Amino acid sequence: MPSSEWEPPAGSWASSAARRRNMQAIRSRDTKPEWMIRRLVHAQGLRYRVAAKPLPGLRRTADMVFRSTQVAVFIDGCYWHGCPEHYVPPKTNSGYWSDKVLRNVTRDRDTDQRLTEAGWLVLRFWEHEPAEKCASEIAAAVLERRAPAPETCGDS
Repeated sequence: MPSSEWEPPAGSWASSAARRRNMQAIRSRDTKPEWMIRRLVHAQGLRYRVAAKPLPGLRRTADMVFRSTQVAVFIDGCYWHGCPEHYVPPKTNSGYWSDKVLRNVTRDRDTDQRLTEAGWLVLRFWEHEPAEKCASEIAAAVLERRAPAPETCGDS
């Protein structure tokens, strides 16, 4: 059957074969915003894990993980994570995609809560935010958590 006559199965997430190929080609990691931020953070001398699980029992990965300081960084895509400034609901198969984005947002909040309860600092950035600003905030947070706690003055 020629691709122009392809019909998606009932309940399918793709409205056409071309749309299916397009959506499958979208990267889930190593996006341009991630690369830019990682490069800037690395240039500041900080080292991290890429696309790693912060918690062993949690099947979710952060874009950057600083294990020693328990900082997890997520660089969220505007479409997939429902950016309040840039998210535009799709015109085709809108029910499926809107539900998908809502599930992503709900999972993001759950991830934030679980990591915070485990003592992690969660930093989230939108893909449209300036890489320099994101890298600066990440470096400041990691360095702050790396610094020893100040000694208190006692009467001893």
